[in-house]
Amino acid sequence: MGWIIALVVGGVAGWLASLVMNRDASMGIFWNIVVGCVGSVIGNWVAGYFGISGSVQEFSITGLAVAVVGAVILLGIVNLVQRGRVR
Repeated sequence: MGWIIALVVGGVAGWLASLVMNRDASMGIFWNIVVGCVGSVIGNWVAGYFGISGSVQEFSITGLAVAVVGAVILLGIVNLVQRGRVR
């Protein structure tokens, strides 16, 4: 059941991050889930330096926020690679 929650939270986090970074039109549901899940790993890694725990195995607002921040970081890096600038 934990992996289903991680996929759902990852999808929501990826969708929110794509709205923040103005990439919503170019991403489908699959890529929202991928970006959210990878962003969750990045967000947990970054949050670890600040002493914040944000696991998405059990739903929490902190876990969702950490996943969204990580997904925004990931999309920023993708924008830099694709376009040479962050939108």
